[in-house]
Amino acid sequence: MTTDAHSTRSTGSLTRGRLSPLDQLRLFEKKYDAVTTDLVGRLPLAPTWRCLDLGAGAGSMAYWLAERVTEGSVIALDTDTGHLEPDRAPNLTIRQEDLTEAEFPDGGFDLILVRAVLEHLRAPEEALARITRWLAPGGWLVAEDFYYLPAEHAPTPVGRALVGGYVRRMEAQGADMRWARGLPAALSRAGLTAVDSQVTPAGPGQSAADDELIGTRLRQEGHTLVDSGLVTAEQLADFLDALGTPRGQDMTTLLISAWGQRPPNG
Repeated sequence: MTTDAHSTRSTGSLTRGRLSPLDQLRLFEKKYDAVTTDLVGRLPLAPTWRCLDLGAGAGSMAYWLAERVTEGSVIALDTDTGHLEPDRAPNLTIRQEDLTEAEFPDGGFDLILVRAVLEHLRAPEEALARITRWLAPGGWLVAEDFYYLPAEHAPTPVGRALVGGYVRRMEAQGADMRWARGLPAALSRAGLTAVDSQVTPAGPGQSAADDELIGTRLRQEGHTLVDSGLVTAEQLADFLDALGTPRGQDMTTLLISAWGQRPPNG
């Protein structure tokens, strides 16, 4: 998942050339699975549905779906499948592949989930057009990505420095930290109907899961921001010390969840 002149995606991590550790993935799932499962639960999910989880991570959503489509199937796709358990369910298939290169038959899925993936692609709308072709008529696409609020609006100097440094580092690796704002409109342009969306705030102090995820990520990878001169070691330490306290509370990013249906006759 590294990015260079020829790559199609960013690393999804501050550290170039390697994925985030498993504990980060599980903390991410701990924070956001409740949002995603609630959203998917509103759809007319049937036991026979064929599902595709793009960017499956540590597999929590793929496992959740496999338990509910007992007469159907789930394919979990990721560029690194080392954290996935292929024997977790009989109707679960693991594929190690980049979604920009993966091929699936048109109309092959009743549900496609793509979470925290499109923002890391060089051509997200092109990928979205391919993904929607894989939906069966009447099938649903659920897409979720993050929109980072302006770092200069953070309530503290250390927050402005650290969030700004984080965003600049991610953007240097190919991520578009603002693309998610247009996600609902992008689904509509891709030909989906009944498009709807919701927004979930995230950041220091938004929840205990937020603080745990942010703290773990910065303790493991924050040194890259210091090494790059984007923040000082003192700023990093101050930010970490403020987690879980009123002075550290902020809203740094919004999870944009959007979903839409391929027209039944389309």
